[in-house]
Amino acid sequence: MTAPPSPSDGDFSTLFNFLPIGAYRSSSEGRMLRANHALVRLNGYDTEDELLAAVNDIALEWYVDPARRSEFKRLLESQGFVRGFVSEIHRHRTRERVWISENAHGVRDASGVLRYFEGTVEDVTERMRDQKALRESEEQLRLITSHVPGAVFSVYVRRDGEREYRFLSTGIRDIYGFEAEDLMRTPSLLARYFHPEDQALLEKDRQAILAGQGNLETEFRVVLPDGTIKWISNRSSAVSSDAEGFLRVGMLLDITDRKAAEAALHASEALWKLALESAGDGVWDWNLATGEEFFSRGIKSMFGYDEEDIPNLSAEMDARTHPDDVPQMNADRQAHFEQRAPVYRNEHRILCKDGRWKWVLSRGMVIARDEDGRPLRMVGTHTDITEHKQGEAQQRALEAQLRESQKMEAIGTLAGGVAHDFNNLLAAILGNLVLAREDVGEQHPAQESLTEINRAAIRARQLVQQILTFSRRQTQEMLRQPLTPQVEEALGLMRSLLPASIKLNVRLSAASLPVLADATQMQQVLMNLCTNAWQAMEGRPGEITVALREVTLDASQGLQVGGLASGAYACLSVADNGPGMDEATQQRIFEPFFTTKAPGAGTGLGLAVVHGIVKAHRGAIALHSRPGEGARFDVYLPLASGGDAMPAVAAGAPAAPVVAPQGKHVVYIDDYEALVFLVGRLLRKQGYRASTFESGEAAMQWLRDHPQEKVDLVVTDQNMPGMSGVDVAREVRQLRPGLRVAIVSGHVNDKLLAEAHSAGVSDVLGKQDSMDALGESIRALLERETR
Repeated sequence: MTAPPSPSDGDFSTLFNFLPIGAYRSSSEGRMLRANHALVRLNGYDTEDELLAAVNDIALEWYVDPARRSEFKRLLESQGFVRGFVSEIHRHRTRERVWISENAHGVRDASGVLRYFEGTVEDVTERMRDQKALRESEEQLRLITSHVPGAVFSVYVRRDGEREYRFLSTGIRDIYGFEAEDLMRTPSLLARYFHPEDQALLEKDRQAILAGQGNLETEFRVVLPDGTIKWISNRSSAVSSDAEGFLRVGMLLDITDRKAAEAALHASEALWKLALESAGDGVWDWNLATGEEFFSRGIKSMFGYDEEDIPNLSAEMDARTHPDDVPQMNADRQAHFEQRAPVYRNEHRILCKDGRWKWVLSRGMVIARDEDGRPLRMVGTHTDITEHKQGEAQQRALEAQLRESQKMEAIGTLAGGVAHDFNNLLAAILGNLVLAREDVGEQHPAQESLTEINRAAIRARQLVQQILTFSRRQTQEMLRQPLTPQVEEALGLMRSLLPASIKLNVRLSAASLPVLADATQMQQVLMNLCTNAWQAMEGRPGEITVALREVTLDASQGLQVGGLASGAYACLSVADNGPGMDEATQQRIFEPFFTTKAPGAGTGLGLAVVHGIVKAHRGAIALHSRPGEGARFDVYLPLASGGDAMPAVAAGAPAAPVVAPQGKHVVYIDDYEALVFLVGRLLRKQGYRASTFESGEAAMQWLRDHPQEKVDLVVTDQNMPGMSGVDVAREVRQLRPGLRVAIVSGHVNDKLLAEAHSAGVSDVLGKQDSMDALGESIRALLERETR
């Protein structure tokens, strides 16, 4: 019976049990006196009596680190209470580790003598995991932005103007001299450095942010502690907003050198022109009254023109300006003409003689006006900023790529987890289906329905395998082998599958191009890409081109195609002349279950599987497409050196069944109840003695309670709450040193193999496709033991 509440509980005893978080009362020595329903459930028990009877010493039985109990008591004794005390504990009954946050205080009688402690316990495991994931994500972003010039930042601006920096790259040190952590800790630190003359400009910028303006670009001055004055360019964009404020991302750049050059140019027109010509910039001198414009030799050569190619008229250069850039260029000119802007400044594209477009920064100033203030003469410069623009585009691409990589990783993790659990359900369905068909007999009317169930379950299992491939949880046989023969073999099969209206063009390298790859999966990549290409034709005639060549990527190219290291790669390309894709479709094309086909015409997993396989091969895939211009997928795989090798992971099941050793005793452990029931029935039907358990703890207790019971083999699942398969193996080695243990896992990798070997595991088996395969594996293990 639960202990009745003490008189001091008053009317709060019902609240005690109603609380959604754990609550308790304990003696000063650590003995539990009372526990509410939430705390009982947290520790894996059904009733308060069970928990109170089981817990003897909180410090030893609850805290993963017993020293946390000592720290808890020290805080209680010194302060009289504890708030937000976060620790890792064991669920008392299952020993599963979770994180909790505790609040507690001591209760004393009228004379000041401590009677007991009271407190609450909240499960914060999910919060701790989220914090860990966030730290890892921020570390990835920090590594990338450390290679970007300037300071990259993410800032949350509250509606009262207060700022909270969510991310700040280490480049801030090169600009201001302080560390990123200093500004993260004290967001107002930047305000101390603003030049007094630029305060109004910065206030205008702040008001624009609070008004919800999307993109901002501001240039201002800062004064460093040693008196140095720097010019800073601040470019930022709005990401999102809520009731509390606005989230923005941007970049700070030190433009002091550029500003110094601009100031020097304005000192004297003659010196200005001479300096710019010698620096490689082009100079122009525009007579606004006549339309004549002097273009320096530097301007014309900048775009590849000879002196006589362009007449000295402003209309000639304007005619070569990109049509999309003309409206803004005219608006910026007009703002300066009307003296709303102190100088003319504009970035636009100009058509070169060879047909290319170059970005220029055009800056100028009116140096003569008539008595009514109308501009008469304007001089200025053209600066080639094409590389700068390309760098900005590359930076935006890298940021988008990082976001896409994080999204795909999250989707893959979710898909893999769902597929793993679904695979267990299908195993139970298929296994019971086999037994049901045997039970009813071949002539039973239900056989037809059971056949249809089997067919549907097999299709579902194939779908699960594709999901596991996308999430990169499938085992692989990675061998050093030439890629060209694999492509040729896949193309041989592809030719027989393509419609007659599709022409297949093949351009393969004569070199073998050795890579570390799973041959089956690489052929699946090519088959999926070709299938996607001809399905995009939607029944119309078309062409598919498959090419294979060796390419060498430098560091910049490697970043652009997926963050690859520089070096030699095999590039497998599949191109079609179909309808192509718009930008929105390209952004989602590798997501699982995303498809542009009609309902029922595709699963949306083909390209997702390709993405998963390529990533698992340490490669990358790039897409090039425009509406109406077809699409091309480029798969990059690192070329293997002569010493490269990767061991194959065996599935664990033998090819041919052997006769079951009759009377052998098998202990089977799995946390999935349906599989435990099914495997136990299967083993007994095949002539084994079978003892089945739904947890490692239960199985180990049975072995301890039956020391004389002969057991020939223990088969255990690896991923279980509480004791894992490796934990079971270690415990078995202590209890019965000679007893063989086999582990079954859906994700066999080098880490698991190493841990299993150190624990004395005799065999590690991949998840079986059917109950028959599992039975054959168990028979083979026992047969090998008896030989």
